Amino acid sequence: MDNTIKTHRPPVDVKGAAAYSGFGEGYLNKLRCKGGGPIFIKKAGVIRYDLDDMDAWLAAGKRKSTSDAGEGVAA
Repeated sequence: MDNTIKTHRPPVDVKGAAAYSGFGEGYLNKLRCKGGGPIFIKKAGVIRYDLDDMDAWLAAGKRKSTSDAGEGVAA
């Protein structure tokens, strides 16, 4: 049984997500429209990002080399 206590991190807006990830707001906006970006929350027209989802998206982009296609991606 996992006894670790997870602290709650409130969702952040696009500006906060950009600062957290190191990507520009425009890039995140583009990914949100075209796909391929982190999971986001949209309520009443307001966009928010859960930092746990942002961490998962960033981790999914990790590679060992430029020829590494990553897990689950056909080479």
